[in-house]
Amino acid sequence: MLDRIDLRGTAPGRMPAAELTALLPRAALDVAAAVEQVRPVCEAVRRRGEAAVREYTAKFDGVELAAGTRVPAEALTAALAVLEPDVRAALTEAARRARLVHRAQLPAETWTAVAPGSTVTERYLPVRRAGVYVPGGLVAYPSSVLMNVIPAQVAGVAEIAVASPPRPEHGGLPHPAVLAACALLGVTEVHAVGGAQAIAMLGYGTTDCPAVDVICGPGNVYVAAAKRVLRERVAIDAEAGPTEIAIVADDGADASFVAADLIAQAEHDSLAACLLITSSAALADRVDSELAKEVPQARHADRVRAALAGQSACVIVDDADAALAVADAWAPEHLEIQAADAAILARRVKNAGAIFVGPWAPVSLGDYLAGSNHVLPTGGTARYTGGLSVGSFLRCVHLVECDQPALAAVAPLIDALGGAEDLAAHVQAVRVRVPGDRS
Repeated sequence: MLDRIDLRGTAPGRMPAAELTALLPRAALDVAAAVEQVRPVCEAVRRRGEAAVREYTAKFDGVELAAGTRVPAEALTAALAVLEPDVRAALTEAARRARLVHRAQLPAETWTAVAPGSTVTERYLPVRRAGVYVPGGLVAYPSSVLMNVIPAQVAGVAEIAVASPPRPEHGGLPHPAVLAACALLGVTEVHAVGGAQAIAMLGYGTTDCPAVDVICGPGNVYVAAAKRVLRERVAIDAEAGPTEIAIVADDGADASFVAADLIAQAEHDSLAACLLITSSAALADRVDSELAKEVPQARHADRVRAALAGQSACVIVDDADAALAVADAWAPEHLEIQAADAAILARRVKNAGAIFVGPWAPVSLGDYLAGSNHVLPTGGTARYTGGLSVGSFLRCVHLVECDQPALAAVAPLIDALGGAEDLAAHVQAVRVRVPGDRS
């Protein structure tokens, strides 16, 4: 079922990166075009606040926000009360694991003596207020509530506002599972707003929703475009694109595992990208057989077929070195390694949002219960950025301390550098404190 790209005999590791990347499929999103569509929406929210949010919510979501954007506290409590016990137990355990992993990310304050009497202390301070967007398109994503809210809570963010699209079938509120997840985490500020107007609301602020300092969370191309419009005003996590998976597998891999993981990723979105990278044509054949058998039985078979027939492929390479070169060039959001010495190979990977090692660590584990964060870089951006973390909500601030003898010791050096840059006032600001011979 997967198109094949045969790179045997080509030494992918020696190919120019751009040439190799061009051979590999990936869905393209025209965020720039979407920016022009959402800019008027964002500008209207900036100028007219909640009135504009209401208008666009009625237009795009078919919901009239009669009593403001904020979800009543009793709706959050009620959603948690009726949440199925097994789902609540799963969310509770997922939250426990995510907190463990994210607490380990907290950086320690560091103190460095650069010279006698002169020190620099690095402090990490949380932003005051964060905005979390939780999509509500094809399916509900209570797990995204956990993945976005928990790192902000662990970082020490004082105020967290969640926005999620209202649904007519849920009485004009976000999906009950999303509301329940918010209640489970103690989030009390939830807004029934989706799309570009939600991002604008979070960034510019309204009567119901004061402006935030950071906006995070996945969404469609219009959400990504709104983030681009707002990025000069607030920090954003990323412009998320369609989800993607690469699987590096050898002849010993279980074809049913590989096929199941490709289908799992493809069911997210018809634009999902799936790449199997293997040195075994026999495994590729076995995986195709499994896909032919399992795809028709998938709950979202049409979506899966579209993704696998679209921006997906099987890349045949000579060996593990070539497979890793292809994976690094593609820089996938999710990378599975189902091959001999998987742990060793995983530590050689340079570009990936998250790496899943061995046959018993599927991406689905990371989506829910691994404890790692599932908000990850897409579209090849794993070459230069990572996933959402506690650091996304922290600022590094340097505390500089210096006594008079230490300043006097470096004054001649400041004389030299200030003079070289023709910034005499810089020099004077030091010399007014520690006069000396500057001849």
